[in-house]
Amino acid sequence: MPSALGEFLQAARDRVRPADVGLSEGERRRVPGLRREEVAMLAGVSVDYYMRLEQGRETAPSGAVAAGVGRALRLDEHGLGHLYRLAGLTPPRAGATDERVEDDLLGLLGDWRAHPAFVLGQAFDVLAANPLAEALFLGFPGTRNLLESTFLVPEMRGLYSDWDVVARNTVAGFRILHAAQPADDRIRRVLDRVGADADFRAMWADRLVVGRRLESKTFHHPHGGEIDLRIQTFDVRAAPGQELVVYRAVTDASRAGLALLNDRNG
Repeated sequence: MPSALGEFLQAARDRVRPADVGLSEGERRRVPGLRREEVAMLAGVSVDYYMRLEQGRETAPSGAVAAGVGRALRLDEHGLGHLYRLAGLTPPRAGATDERVEDDLLGLLGDWRAHPAFVLGQAFDVLAANPLAEALFLGFPGTRNLLESTFLVPEMRGLYSDWDVVARNTVAGFRILHAAQPADDRIRRVLDRVGADADFRAMWADRLVVGRRLESKTFHHPHGGEIDLRIQTFDVRAAPGQELVVYRAVTDASRAGLALLNDRNG
């Protein structure tokens, strides 16, 4: 039975086209990406060993083997880090993220009246948000968890102009959190809840890993119109696991849309 590592490797293999690694497509190719023997050749391991990795009969490759397989599958730093975690080469995080947001950071959020900003916890819970972020996200109806809201709150599907892109990126980022803390109760509760949604289940089955968040989002807001925003994400050094997310408008129309939201907030 395939392991989590094996399933990840197979999904990653399916996404690599032969031309990406200098190989010919051929006429009788029956797989969407690389063949197992091609990955083995590129990684410098035997075909039998690589097959055991995908089939779950081998789950603890060495660091050198993991690095070779990662190169063969063209994994970026986040994908390679995920592979290392699944292979037991990286220890899980020691404990849960602190849910308390420091007073100085709360004050900083409040000072940013022109920029929606919020602090995320380890399971994509919004731990704190400034008024403009509250308005931008419609007050976070139903739940203050971004993964849950993306799939389970109907208003969110209409709020994002490119909902599918946002949803896939959110799922791919959450996969990294889950791999780093697979036994965390909060992460498991969120997964259990969104697992009822068919779109989530299909995207989760892709086993895509994305460590870097989207650089921009377009909101189709009922009160602010179409708002194009750039996104910056920062690790909160004082609370490992927390992230500060800040949005910035880059067009006059988008700044006007945010100003409308500010006016509604008083």
